[in-house]
Amino acid sequence: MFRPRVQFLDPAILPQILDEAFCILENPGVIFQWTPALELLAAHGAEVNFETNTAHIPRALVERALQSAPREFFLYDAQGNPRVRYGGDAIHFDPGSSALWMYDSITHEYRAPTTHDFVAYARLADHLDAFDALATAFIPDDVPGEMGDLYRLYLCLRCSDKPVVTGAFAVETMSVMRELLRVTRGDDDALRHKPRAVFDVCPTPPLQWSDNTSANIIEGARHFIPIELVAVPLAGAAAPITLIGSVVQHVAENFSGLTLHQLAQPGAPVVFGGAPAIFDMRMGVTPLGALESSMMSCATAQVAKHLGLPTHGYLCLSDTKLPDMQAGWETGMSALLGALAGVNMMSGAGLLDSAGAFSIEKMLADAQVIAMARKTIEGIGRVEDGTLALEALQAIGPGGTFLDSEQTFNRFRLDQIQHSPIVDRVTRRTWLAQGKLDTIARARLQREKIEPELKPRVMDANVARALQDIVARVAKQNGMDTLPALEWDAA
Repeated sequence: MFRPRVQFLDPAILPQILDEAFCILENPGVIFQWTPALELLAAHGAEVNFETNTAHIPRALVERALQSAPREFFLYDAQGNPRVRYGGDAIHFDPGSSALWMYDSITHEYRAPTTHDFVAYARLADHLDAFDALATAFIPDDVPGEMGDLYRLYLCLRCSDKPVVTGAFAVETMSVMRELLRVTRGDDDALRHKPRAVFDVCPTPPLQWSDNTSANIIEGARHFIPIELVAVPLAGAAAPITLIGSVVQHVAENFSGLTLHQLAQPGAPVVFGGAPAIFDMRMGVTPLGALESSMMSCATAQVAKHLGLPTHGYLCLSDTKLPDMQAGWETGMSALLGALAGVNMMSGAGLLDSAGAFSIEKMLADAQVIAMARKTIEGIGRVEDGTLALEALQAIGPGGTFLDSEQTFNRFRLDQIQHSPIVDRVTRRTWLAQGKLDTIARARLQREKIEPELKPRVMDANVARALQDIVARVAKQNGMDTLPALEWDAA
């Protein structure tokens, strides 16, 4: 079946991009702030300056890591079914991660998120077919910040059966998050063979890995926890101003993380990902929703596909502060480009303010955007018996109608997206009668309709209790005696 595609790089220049990335890793090299990471690299042939924390990584070492990195792997749901394929041209979407604020669609104000907000988000994202995985989308403000990362994962595991895209803020919390995941699988071996989550780790541009991210790469690799490398070159500020130059830096930063990862455990699952962005010289900001940012995400995915590696990108998000027309065009264009580029996992739905804020209503609207992106890569369709026009027109004849034809009845759900009422397709008279609602108002109504219909999550009581005990233990260590109530759990 024909699949529409987009590429932003001439395949002829891919070898040059790779050569430059290899050369960058040798000179000037990469900073790793965690000494054990430097020691691991040095033990395998990298030239390491321990005074400057700089590793000069030879090409042969990187190429060996590229050979051992898996070409594909899967994330599994709570029941052990494969739900996400990292590899090839498979495309998946998850909501964006790590927002600090909630956008309230009623007051149109930003506010600190709560556990109640996260549970509402997670249950809706679990319900929506658009999302193949959940993300630890924002940080509830009603628990200590030191446990914000593991608490988000805990809520995802309690509220949904889907896989999770997450990340650890510290080495200590990553071990607790691995403990949470192990509880849902039963033991380490089961978790290794059917991973439930992928962990994002981000280098600091240009060419630096912190002690925390370096340690998490090694910790994840040694326990076969999938790691998603999220390079964030900022064109013009922390990366070359040229888009192609930022792409090269992005490749080099991914190579450095991937090499450390594969040295720690050859064959452990790893994703070539990122959130490249331009730096807007007029405003002094890093717009992830900019067209150029999306182009770089697609270009870096093209490099990864050339190497046969799983891919990720921050797409389907917006820089605007409100879910307005700009949010629509930035979300729609980036989701479409990412789908056409075959990016395996696209993170960003629901995000506003350059990933600084999250809107549940925008996430619901973004699910319609995702449906359009998926439909696009399906193409017009295969030529099958009766799908072209001759037979149908011979049956109907000139001046006839197809409204009551058997083909129309059998195929209209296959050939046309069945959008939710969030999408305005009514007559103007009906629109006026319904109150002249805009997209986000319709999304809010859809949310109000869906939430009461959501069934309580069925979860083994022993697993739920074990998860709660782990998080309560950490909360107590951080001065919190009682966890916020999960009101839906008692439904």
